[in-house]
Amino acid sequence: MSIDSRQVAAGLLEAVPFARTLGIEFVEVAPEAEGGVRAVVRLPDAPEHHNHVGGPHAGAMFTLGETASGAVVLAAFGPVLDRAVPLAVTATIRYQKVALGPVLATARLGRTPAEVIAELDAGQRPEFPVEVEIGTEDGTVTSALTVVWTLRPNR
Repeated sequence: MSIDSRQVAAGLLEAVPFARTLGIEFVEVAPEAEGGVRAVVRLPDAPEHHNHVGGPHAGAMFTLGETASGAVVLAAFGPVLDRAVPLAVTATIRYQKVALGPVLATARLGRTPAEVIAELDAGQRPEFPVEVEIGTEDGTVTSALTVVWTLRPNR
């Protein structure tokens, strides 16, 4: 699988202006084993992102993780997006520790793209998780997010 990470980043930032507003940066969008995809995005440290304890606001952390998950979806399913729309179905975030400084979100697809596309080809509306680990640049995990996505077939 070949991934144009610049195209994924540009497409996502065009479709989701709020990610641009927060200044989210794309570090990496790359293939993994069995057709999987990994995306790493970064939220710079900025006073306007801070909450009452000096770390990034919960909403900024959620947006960072959701943006990473969206990058995975665009990269993994770009070839079928002419016949299906990706939509987030549910999301669960677990805040574990206060993050200080810039924050990274690393997202990975929870199923193989081939499985999901096979369901779409069979006329189903597939659902699949994207797992996201959020942490500081030194590798300290501060949050975890799971976003369940679907590919809604076009009518």
